[in-house]
Amino acid sequence: MRATREKRAFKYRFYPTDAQAAELSRTFGCVRKVYNLALAARTEAWTRQERVNYNQTSAMLTAWKKTEELAYLNDVSSVPLQQALRHLQLAFTHFFGKRAKYPRFKSRKKSRKSAEYTTSAFRFRGGRLTLAKMAQPLDIVWSRPLPEGASPSTVTVSQDAAGRWFVSLLCEDPSVQPLPATSAAVGIDVGLDHLLTLSTGEKVVNPRHERRDRVRLARAQRQLARKAKGDGANRAKARRKVAKVYARIADRRRDHLHKLTTRLVRENQTIVIEDLAVRNMVKNGSLARAISDAAWSEFRGMLEYKARWYGREVIAVDRWFPSSRLCSACGTLRDEMPLHVRTWTCDCGTTHDRDVNAARNILAVGLTVSVCGAGVRPQRSTPGGQSAMKQKPLRREP
Repeated sequence: MRATREKRAFKYRFYPTDAQAAELSRTFGCVRKVYNLALAARTEAWTRQERVNYNQTSAMLTAWKKTEELAYLNDVSSVPLQQALRHLQLAFTHFFGKRAKYPRFKSRKKSRKSAEYTTSAFRFRGGRLTLAKMAQPLDIVWSRPLPEGASPSTVTVSQDAAGRWFVSLLCEDPSVQPLPATSAAVGIDVGLDHLLTLSTGEKVVNPRHERRDRVRLARAQRQLARKAKGDGANRAKARRKVAKVYARIADRRRDHLHKLTTRLVRENQTIVIEDLAVRNMVKNGSLARAISDAAWSEFRGMLEYKARWYGREVIAVDRWFPSSRLCSACGTLRDEMPLHVRTWTCDCGTTHDRDVNAARNILAVGLTVSVCGAGVRPQRSTPGGQSAMKQKPLRREP
């Protein structure tokens, strides 16, 4: 029996012809229309305390195609339309499972432009990908090779706000295998002055990608603000300029986080982090911009799925654990620790760097959870991660 292989998405940029771009734009519009129609139908049924499933919305799609008003849905491949209904079904599954909010309607300007094709709607031969309703293969920039003998199970085509086209191929990747076990473990304290501080004493500089392009971004936003509101060509062009700056920032940030998380997963068997409520933290107006630029949530997400791939363990310590106020040498807990205090000396005579001390305490409590198995409770369903229970305040022994 063949062992189950991990599936992995490989994303590439491509340059469509005018005909291909027009076809894909039509497909994006039809996908959005079908999704919104199905969501409206399910919402109306929900007000009557009735549930509509995927099979019923699929039958609705067949009926919609027969109407004069929606006959244009027949002009694009039916597979992306069916996939949109499956995505809506998944969104409702998460909603009923209390893992997400109620699904929202897709906006023509703000929602992501994408379409998903299954094997019946594309042909992949000899490194050439041809989608349904297209005569020519896509001009893909193969920036990295696919796994040898890979056969994509799904293909997702998208266009970002900067106007760039991307194709994502989901394939089985035999290279994703558990790494040799190691005894190394590391605690991580995230921050703004330094992106990461490790329990080993190493500090990773915060690149501050958004700050580096802030002048360019402000200039592009001022130019956009001067354009008359509406669907004019000049405003669209200015909007794309802003989007290109944001895309440049996001690309550099993602690249840095990928390199960082891959290194941490390869070097350590156990990685302990804090379970931070980033969504609440960004409500702080003075720090929201810096916190968003640090991308702590994206960092954690990458750590967790890579740990699952390579047989590592990620432990999230409860956010209320007093990692900064606790002496990692003797266990003394200070009553308070203002943010401006970066170094402090404990009564036992040990002088601490605030962030290094916090990382060491995070590692210590995480290893206790990992070894004893006590006090663990899931705080969210993420692969490869577990959360340490909220710790009771520590007291000094008399």
